[in-house]
Amino acid sequence: MSVEQAPSSQDDVEPYRLGEARRRLLTLAVLDPWNPQFFMRLGRALFAAPARYRNAAVVLDLGPVAGRTPLNLAEFCRRLRQYQLVPVAVVNAGEAWAQMAANAGLAVFEDAGEAAPRAAAAPPDSRRTRVVEEPVRSGQQVYAPGGDLVVLSTVHPGAEVLADGHIHVYGALRGRALAGIRGDAGARVFCRRLEAELVSVAGVYAVSEALETERHPGAVQIRLDGETLVVEPLS
Repeated sequence: MSVEQAPSSQDDVEPYRLGEARRRLLTLAVLDPWNPQFFMRLGRALFAAPARYRNAAVVLDLGPVAGRTPLNLAEFCRRLRQYQLVPVAVVNAGEAWAQMAANAGLAVFEDAGEAAPRAAAAPPDSRRTRVVEEPVRSGQQVYAPGGDLVVLSTVHPGAEVLADGHIHVYGALRGRALAGIRGDAGARVFCRRLEAELVSVAGVYAVSEALETERHPGAVQIRLDGETLVVEPLS
């Protein structure tokens, strides 16, 4: 993993860039998941470029199967994780598929364009803030549409917090946090303790291995600098 070396003194703490955090969300078209050959074919495709797709954050495009009865997306996502993919959202989902996606802890984008960054971002003074006082537990998903999300407690492993704006976690961030999911490159993730499984800002993401969370015992912020995620300590 290519990251800059940690400074030798706490007084000289500098942000570091995540060398492999320049990837954006990978959109996977769900063509025929009922076909018993589906995962075999997926495995072959991933085998051709394992380094490129390992731990890739995935958006499932449900357009090709929108008219069919929804399958169990929680089980489908479990199978995807066995292939070292990280499903985070769906696009082009009808009402029934959207409900199944929510039950599986996936975000629901209105269209495929939302999976990629867009320039239009709400000004800070027009944002709405959603405040969550309880811990966000494994399997839960909390979303703040059109604004910022403030979690006053811990985000547990297996939980997911999403916001169109910033995300503030006043406890430990141990699950997944996706800020600026509609393309706001100025969005940031703030947390008291970074132990995240995945962090994303405007579609650029890093998983736990790249975050090297043990390097950050205190409060940090994660922001975008160009196409790279940067982790900075908060004094």
